[in-house]
Amino acid sequence: MAPTISTPLSVKKLSSVVPAEVTADEVKDHRLTNIDLALKLHYIRGIYVFSAEAIEGATIEDFKKPMFPLLHLFYTASGRIRRSETGRPFIKCNDSGVRIVEVFSEKSIEEWFDNRYFNHHDWSFLVHHQVLGPDLGFSPLVYMQFTFFKCGGLSVGVSWAHVLGDVFSALTFINMWSQILQGHVPLKSIHVLPNTDDDSDSTPGRRIPLSIKRVNPVQDCWLTSPNCKIENHSFHFTANQLENILSDTAAAGTQPVKLSHFEIISAMIWKSLCEIRGDSGPRMVTICTRISSKENQFPFPGNKMMSISTVEADFSAAKGGLDELAALIAEKKVTENKWIEENGDGLDYILYGANLTFVDVGDADIYGLKLKGNKPVFVNYSIHGVGDEGAVLVLPGPDNGSDRRGRGKTVTVMLPENQVAELKNMLKEEWNIA
Repeated sequence: MAPTISTPLSVKKLSSVVPAEVTADEVKDHRLTNIDLALKLHYIRGIYVFSAEAIEGATIEDFKKPMFPLLHLFYTASGRIRRSETGRPFIKCNDSGVRIVEVFSEKSIEEWFDNRYFNHHDWSFLVHHQVLGPDLGFSPLVYMQFTFFKCGGLSVGVSWAHVLGDVFSALTFINMWSQILQGHVPLKSIHVLPNTDDDSDSTPGRRIPLSIKRVNPVQDCWLTSPNCKIENHSFHFTANQLENILSDTAAAGTQPVKLSHFEIISAMIWKSLCEIRGDSGPRMVTICTRISSKENQFPFPGNKMMSISTVEADFSAAKGGLDELAALIAEKKVTENKWIEENGDGLDYILYGANLTFVDVGDADIYGLKLKGNKPVFVNYSIHGVGDEGAVLVLPGPDNGSDRRGRGKTVTVMLPENQVAELKNMLKEEWNIA
């Protein structure tokens, strides 16, 4: 059982922020795609921790004020779920707003970080954990929790309903808030929806997608529970460690494939978990990557920025080489976006944890949120609602001001708790990864 956190958190105030202008009538009803609905039982959660110097003199009103124009841009984030006459959910863009949660901690940031359990669990207390439902029509799609520490520091926790958009949409939302906070309000109109047709999946034919798994009906409470307790833990891979692993793998292997950091990390964890799980180790995994790497575009929130693929090994992943597994991920992915979109049977599914799922966020600007020009001292993201097979988020490493490509990676795993300790020991002993 996880230790009880000794830091008392008291909720000071709940409030809402709405768009600066009334949303236009022609976009009041936002249709949800079948991919949106296949992801509706998942939630993206992020945490940003800032020192006292970064927010000196700032008040909650200073943080809320930029959200009014932000929500005029991202008006779907202020909406609420409704159902059509056929029962199909959609977002009513009724300007109900996002929910703001103000929290006070009687401990300092340093005391939180000194807690031996912080990296594993404690930061989840800095994010609001309400899900959509059971009063579905009144549930906010986005929560922002501001935790004020006694030292004067601040954490910003975001809970983003995946039905609204993927992790790249959530990051764009947060980073746009940061830009407006610094006085840079974009001029682009939000009332012209971009073309969301996706031609990235050229795989012919139609089949039942293997990346999603049907679960029991959830009705109006959009969350499903796994059969075991899922634990979060973060590892840090330095740039030097990754380059050494890539070099060793290339020298020992027979695969003439140029591998990325994401592919080699995914192969390491896939192989390790197969060794831990024995005969139940997965032959198939799901890979989620960004379709477009353009960072300066203004994407409308949605789940169209993420490519969803499956990879299957026809050999034992536990006994295979890292180069073999990484090459499979690099070259043998079968994209399923269109198959998920065509599935559309109205049932309830999960994606993350249906298979062991790897999500590549390694080139995203997760350190893009700045307060008074100051970057956060700690950032992490996770996914809530993960199934029994587990999920792995590969994120950029800590931002020390160096080139992003040389920063290493932070890897957050969401796995059955009895497997996390074994994975920690295995990565430490074999690769000196902590």
